[in-house]
Amino acid sequence: MTVRAYIDVHVVQTVPPANLNRDDQGNPKEAVYGGVRRSRVSSQAWKRATRLHFDERAATPDRATRTKRIAAELAGRITSTTGLEQEAAGRVADALLAQLGLSQGRKAGDTAYLLFYGNSQLDEVAALVDDSVAELAALDDKGLAEAVTDLPVAEQFKTGHPVGVALFGRMVADIPALNVDAAVQVAHALSTHEAQLEFDYFTAVDDENEKEETGAGMIGTIGFNSATLYRYATVGFQQLTDNLGGDTEAALQALGGFVDSFARSAPTGYQNSFAHRTRPSLVAVVVRTDQPVNLVSAFEEPIPAESGIAAASARRLAQEHSTATGMWGDAPLYTAASHTFTADDPGTKDTAEALAQAFGDPVTFPALLAGLREQVANTVGESA
Repeated sequence: MTVRAYIDVHVVQTVPPANLNRDDQGNPKEAVYGGVRRSRVSSQAWKRATRLHFDERAATPDRATRTKRIAAELAGRITSTTGLEQEAAGRVADALLAQLGLSQGRKAGDTAYLLFYGNSQLDEVAALVDDSVAELAALDDKGLAEAVTDLPVAEQFKTGHPVGVALFGRMVADIPALNVDAAVQVAHALSTHEAQLEFDYFTAVDDENEKEETGAGMIGTIGFNSATLYRYATVGFQQLTDNLGGDTEAALQALGGFVDSFARSAPTGYQNSFAHRTRPSLVAVVVRTDQPVNLVSAFEEPIPAESGIAAASARRLAQEHSTATGMWGDAPLYTAASHTFTADDPGTKDTAEALAQAFGDPVTFPALLAGLREQVANTVGESA
């Protein structure tokens, strides 16, 4: 019997003045929730930050790439492994990828959309012609297309998915056979309180100005805000395992890596201007068997704009979890929280107690990851 396991990740994180994720006007994205305007960071922005953080710690063959320039990437691999000159390698690469039926983009050599693939998958495609690439390159276009027809190009993209593709999925609208259902869902991050858009008026001085010249060499404005954000993501462990070919150990490693990277990563918008990197005040995980549960309803009534917003947000989140669990009769398999609030501080005593009641005694972040792995492994083992 297969036991479904959903791993919910709840994060409370305070970000100083920043523009993490800009809209079409160049200002921080916003949303109206609970009748007030909130700071917002799109799920796409934080998923990309998480994926890049994850990939930086993975071996090169295990990384995933998302690009329109897959033909050029494949040609480069063919050239590096066989020594074939670039133009000829490009012809062979185009013939191989033509089997997939990818729609072509406006720019020559580009696909019409970003294709998400594993580096090792593209290596396997290049390896299909290692022993015959010189003969293939000598053929005319028609002969080349016919010669590679029987090579299993599509099959290389349907198996052996890297963790990035297994976690975040892949959609190719006109080739459903290449689709991979995502194991991860990520919500848009929202401020737990009302947020105000502000503008930084800046000037830049020309270092080579003559002494008699005054004024700025450039002036401008950058929109920014500051916020305590509620961030949420959930992982379907069964889907993750299926995407990784049924490899439970690989899925457990991917789960731990995702939670770690989701907690530690941040979008890089205007990071040189604002140096906005912080770490969460709270990371809580809940393992459920019924369905994922986003606790953003804790903040439908915005946290008052006063000191201690992070502590009030964490306390409100804990209370929402406890209330919802009691109301619905939930029995999560595992709950744990790592946070910075202590009962020794009068200002956070109530928060620490609420968090302990909701998620158990606080643990370090490494201990949270270790406990999560152990619980999910035991759950999977019991269901096998």
